[in-house]
Amino acid sequence: MKKTTGSTEYTYDLIVDKVPYSVKVTPFMFNNEKRFRISINGDNGHIFAWDPDIIGLHALDDDAATLPDSLEKAISDKLSKTVVA
Repeated sequence: MKKTTGSTEYTYDLIVDKVPYSVKVTPFMFNNEKRFRISINGDNGHIFAWDPDIIGLHALDDDAATLPDSLEKAISDKLSKTVVA
């Protein structure tokens, strides 16, 4: 994990199901709730909210639902240890 100095941007290099991913996570507040813009391999990003019931991410935009479940789980695991904790 690399945290960009001076901002709240996190980058992760993950290998999920033998596929490499470059993930950029930018947390932000919306209506007093923490949300995350998550960019995969340089795309425009998708918006997620943290769901404490499942201890993981919940997609808030339709395109985010197309991400592989295993990738979403890997990102959730990283965030639970670094950003959400």
